[in-house]
Order: sequence, then structure tokens, then C-alpha cells
Amino acid sequence: MGFRADAARVPIFGLGCAGGVSGLATAAKLARAKPGDTVLLVVVELCTLSFRGDRGTKADVISTALFGDGAAAAVLRAGKTKSKLRIGMAAEHTWPDTLDIMGWSVDPIGFGVVLSRSLPAFVEQRLAAPARRFMKAAKLKNPRFICHPGGAKVLNAVETALGLKSGTLADEREVLRRYGNMSAPTVLFVLERALKRGLKGPAVLSALGPGFTASFLAIEGSRG
Repeated sequence: MGFRADAARVPIFGLGCAGGVSGLATAAKLARAKPGDTVLLVVVELCTLSFRGDRGTKADVISTALFGDGAAAAVLRAGKTKSKLRIGMAAEHTWPDTLDIMGWSVDPIGFGVVLSRSLPAFVEQRLAAPARRFMKAAKLKNPRFICHPGGAKVLNAVETALGLKSGTLADEREVLRRYGNMSAPTVLFVLERALKRGLKGPAVLSALGPGFTASFLAIEGSRG
């Protein structure tokens, strides 16, 4: 691809739907470590690899209808640069004993989806506390939330948990309608829409992934 021969690569695997937020946070840390260097974040998911022709469980059918392949990328640099987006504090919260909520199983044939019907209820009941702690630690007051659209029911649960009016996450629903849940890249599609619509001021980029984990990243948009 024409990269410099001394380009350093940092592959990360297994973060699932939280990979877009956690990946952007990691890329920002790498950029800050060497101001002036260019960091390229590439997020790729091939969800169709999990299609199981050998079985047809309810979870398999739902995942085939919901998930799609996708990719997104971003270029980051620390220092005196003009940018529409600045990246701040990042954090993750992992709940113990939740491996059965969402993720992948691996057997000799391939990947299998792990998708519990309890996921929306879990999000509605448990997301608020770590989200509040993150906002307090990041010193954010009334930020906008830009979230990974895991599914229609999950978006409803996120709005309830965060005290948002129903329908607030409109960009998330539009990305889900157009592309489906592409796992890690999806939240970056939502962020792109927010930037094009003139995102200004503090916001929280958020996604939920296997573990079960919530990933948060403080960002700030500027029209300048």
C-alpha cells in the first residue's frame, strides 16, 4: 500500500462491537506517545464468517439478519493541528460472569454467535452506573452520546439507561437501517454522520462488546 518500511503495526483482535471505541482510544494513546507522528486506525469486521450452514438455531438466524461486514478508518496526530475532532479520556467497564451475554464460540467448524435475549434488559439496568462514573472522571456535564447501534432493542435500552428521550439516537438508527450491525466499525459510521452534521462540544463515544464490556471515549467536536 505504499507505507514506509519502518511503519509499526499493532494488530488487535477480539474486542467485538466495542472495538471501534477501544481502537480509537488506543490509536489516540499511540499518537500522544509520539507527537507529530501519524497514526492510522483501521477497523475491519467480517461478520459473515460466522454464518453457520450446518445449523439453524434462533441465535444464528438473528445474527445473520442483524450483522454485516464493514470497515472504517481514521487518521490521528498529536500536536498543533487543526481538526474537527479532539480525543480525550478513555475507559472500559467489564461486568464479571457475563460471557454468556454476547460474543463468539469457536468449534472445529468455525465461529458461532453467542447472543442472549437478556442483553437489552441487562443494558437498561446496568449501563447507567459506569456511564455516570466515566462522565464524572472525564469532567463532562450533559455531553452528547454517540453510541454503537447494536440493534433496535439495544438502542431503546441505551436511551432508557442514559435518560435520553426516545428517538434521541437517530444517527445510530439510520446507520443500523442502512448497513446493519457491522460490529466494531459501526460506531465510527455514526461518528462520521455526527461530524458531517456539525458536531460541536463535548460528547461520549460509547460501545458495548463481549466480556461483557462497555467502552467509553470522551471526544469534542469543533466547527473550526
